[in-house]
Amino acid sequence: MRDENMAATALEPRDMEWLDKGVLGIQWSDGHKGVYPVRYLRQHCPCAACVDEWTGERRLKAEDVPVLIMLQDIESVGRYAFQFKWSDGHDTGIYSYSLLRRLCQCDVCQPVKPVEPKSRRLM
Repeated sequence: MRDENMAATALEPRDMEWLDKGVLGIQWSDGHKGVYPVRYLRQHCPCAACVDEWTGERRLKAEDVPVLIMLQDIESVGRYAFQFKWSDGHDTGIYSYSLLRRLCQCDVCQPVKPVEPKSRRLM
């Protein structure tokens, strides 16, 4: 019974759409409309190449992500995550639904927007 209740209340995406150039929108099962600039998602990739597995220190520097990064493909990973394929060739990050909710940049979740780091690369 406990597993059934957990599954019934699990946070899941219901729909996705492009809100603007380079901004992905995710409609969540609880009604929240998430806002995700794709460069911000790439900068926060959770894979072992981008984040040290032992220390949690971010290896990927925000300024190393190209300004014109594109999301080329999205694949479901079970019923708990997405795997994104990026135009810079990176595709090993698995973004759990709970991580994606924490990364939401909508005005409710992130009323004060972080300063966008400059990039060393255009593409």
